[in-house]
Parts: sequence; structure tokens; C-alpha cells
Amino acid sequence: MDNIPESLHWLSLLPPVLAIGLALITRQVFLSLAAGIWLGFVILSGGNPLTGTFAAIDGFVAVFSDAGNTRIIIFTLVVGALIALIQRSGGVAGFVQRLLSWLERLSDKASGKANGKGQRKTVEILAFLTGILLFIESNISILTVGTLYRPVFDKLGIPREKLAYIADSTASPSCILIPFNAWGAFITGLIAAQGLANPFGQLMRATAYNFYPMLVLLILGFVILTGKDTGEMKRAELRAKTTGALNREGAQIMMAEGASSVEMKAGTTPRARNMVLPIAAMVILMPVFLVMTGYAGGDSFLTRLQSGSGSKSVLYATSFAVLLAIILYKVSGVMKIRESFEQSLSGMAAMVPLAILMVLAFALGSLCRELGTGQYTADLAAGFISPALVPVMIFLIACFVAFSTGTSWGTFAVMIAIAVPLAQAMDANVSLAIAASLGGGIFGDHCSPTSDTSIISSMATANDHIDHVRTQIPYALIGGVITAGLYVVLGVMGV
Repeated sequence: MDNIPESLHWLSLLPPVLAIGLALITRQVFLSLAAGIWLGFVILSGGNPLTGTFAAIDGFVAVFSDAGNTRIIIFTLVVGALIALIQRSGGVAGFVQRLLSWLERLSDKASGKANGKGQRKTVEILAFLTGILLFIESNISILTVGTLYRPVFDKLGIPREKLAYIADSTASPSCILIPFNAWGAFITGLIAAQGLANPFGQLMRATAYNFYPMLVLLILGFVILTGKDTGEMKRAELRAKTTGALNREGAQIMMAEGASSVEMKAGTTPRARNMVLPIAAMVILMPVFLVMTGYAGGDSFLTRLQSGSGSKSVLYATSFAVLLAIILYKVSGVMKIRESFEQSLSGMAAMVPLAILMVLAFALGSLCRELGTGQYTADLAAGFISPALVPVMIFLIACFVAFSTGTSWGTFAVMIAIAVPLAQAMDANVSLAIAASLGGGIFGDHCSPTSDTSIISSMATANDHIDHVRTQIPYALIGGVITAGLYVVLGVMGV
């Protein structure tokens, strides 16, 4: 901000504030980020809107001058191709079919038992594990768990609210804790936009402090194993037990049309291997490529793993997975090479909005660095906020933004651009700051009635949407309060 007087450095706060404010009012994340970026470049241009507009356009183009950013954007498109291929080939349907067949045998085996508690617990655990295993994409996880387990849950008299809670609470947490997917690529790009070295390594270190999604899974596991519920969920369980009603009387049921956005090819035999093999290859190859790209880091395996390029690794691994899928489907007669390429292009097209969001997020991060937003915020906060409170403050703000906007990804884009430079300037733990931004985004997303994952969870489980939100909030609040407390403790300890 050399071209702006020191007395006007407060202007550096306006772009992220405008982005957050517009997002809260309009719930249009793309528009809000673009408006914030435009305002920032106008400020850098000395208040001239015309030259600021030109600078903003150049700022978007400059995103691609960073090879890491470009690789991550391409990865997003490639993973869209992989998701489309495994659905079109019948891989997801085959995986679902295998599980359903096993569940039916389990259900028939236990049908003669007087006490069905063990059966119920087993089915809930299976739904829990299925949601975690489908970490490749949150919506696929939710839709698969909802449509696959709904008939079995109904047969056992388990309320729909419980299934929606399981589907919703395993999807986003598993996607963010196992970041070998578009979530990991997006967040890695946001971290890279802050100028941090080895952004994928930074993400992995932050994951160790990302307590909220860990607690979500632990609390859900505790509820399933003990059968102890609270609040509205406890009343829903009592209703189902005493009246047999799976939904509340007068509930407005939302229905899902299917378990996937891409239909299985007509005449194809569903096979679980069509999904398992490509995804397994992708997950296994990512650390392999991390070691390969970290060759210059030294001879130690751990050193190479930590110094490897995350953007290269995820792109290489996903590209190899797509190639494996195409070859597998050709050899097995599922799809011809040309058809696989056409399906891949269709899957890439579906990911274009996400790629655009990445460009906006990267541009905002670069802009905030140029404006010195983090340094000014740190200087401003130094008078009344201790560095020890930085992580919990970031977490609480992220919770509010995500709850108000209904989007975790939009929250990540705005909050990481503020949190990283703020933590650096106040000598706070950067990994904690990143984790707080991510955890807060997931918390708000879980509690918001406008969240897309919450809406899809209600649809996939044929549940009343508000009933789902009301029954899930108490568990989210428990995890959120514990997380906030942990960030206070770690901040005070100077971790």
C-alpha cells in the first residue's frame, strides 16, 4: 500500500468486509467475492474505478501465473471427471448394491431376534463408516448414505432425523480430515495464495488442530454406541419407539431423486470395483508422488514427504486414477475410450463453478496480501486482543460467517485470507489459525438451514429439513463449545 497514505490504511479492511457483508445479505458468494476484489483494486488504483476495473481483470489473470494455483484449478476439473466416470460406470451403484445386499442378509438374520438393539447399532455403524469411506465428495457421501440406508433404517424403526444426522455429520468432516479430494485441493490453494511454503504440508499440520470435525465424528460415534441422545433427537427417538412414526406429524418431507447426479450407463452391470480401484489408486499414489516431488528435500522418507509438492501430487494422482478408470472400463467392456473421454468432459463441466470460486478466492488472497490487510488487522487488534485469543476469535467469526451464508467453502476463502496474515503478524500459531477457519466453516455449515449439505441430507433421507437442522444443532453446539475451549487453552499455552 505504498501509494496510499498511512492514515488511510484502514481501507485495507474494506474488501474482505464488503465480501462478508454482501455474502450475508445476498447469500451470493461469487458476487460477494468479486465485489470485494473489485473494491480492493480500486483502492490500489488510488480510487479510480476505471483503472481499478482493469487491475481487477489483470488480478484474475495473474492467478494463473502461479503454477500451484493453476495445478489446483486443473485438479478440480480432473476430479470432476473421475467422479463422473465412477458413477457412469456403475461403480457407485455397485458399491451401494454390495452394501445393501449385506445389510439385507444382516437384517434377515436378526429378524427373528426379540431384541433388535444390536442390529440397530450395527446398521448405524455401517452408515457411519460408509459416510467416512466416501470422502471423495461430500454430496456423493450424503446421497449414498441417505438412499442406501433409508429402507433399512425404516425397517428397524429408526427416525429419519437420525439418518440425516449421520449422513450430514460424516460427509464434510471426512472430506476435510482426509483431504485427498477437491476439498484438500481448494484449501491447499487458499494456503498457497498466502505465500506459505509447502501449502499441502501446512494443511496436514492444520488438520491435526482441526478439532471440530474430529469431535463431530467422536460425538456421533458415542451417540451410536451408547444410544444416548439429547434435545429434539431424543424426542424423535421416543416418537419412533412409541408410535412407529419415522417423521414428525405434519412434517414437510423432502425427497431425493437419486443417489448420484450421473446416471449409470444403460445395460451396465454395477460393480463396486469400478469405484474402489480408481479411488484406491488415487489415495495410494498421493503420498507416493509427495515423496517423489520432495526428492530435493533430502534422503529421509519423512523429509521428502513433508517437502513434496501437494499441488503436483494431487494432480498427478488424480490424473493417473482417471487414466486407470478409462483403461479399466475399456478392458471390462463398460465404456469405450471415446465415451469415457466424453463423460470426463461432462464431469469437468460440472466442476466449472468450483473452479471459478477458486480463482476468486486466490485473487482475494493475493489482493489482501498486497493491501496489507492482515498486518493492519493485527496492529488494530493488538491493543485489545491477546495473540492467545487469535485462534478462538477466528473460529467464532468463521462460525458466524458460515452460519449466515450457508457455505463452508465461501467461508474458507474469506477467512483464510484474513487468518493467516493476522496470525503471522501477531506471532500466533498459523496452523491453529488455519484449523480454526476450517473448523468454523464446517460448524456454521452444519447449523445453517441454508447450507447445501444440510438441504441435501434432508432430501436424501426423506426428512423434514427444519427437523433435521433442529435435531443436529445440539450435537454441533457441543462440538463447537469444546473446540472453542481447546483453542483458548492452546492459545494460552502458546502452542
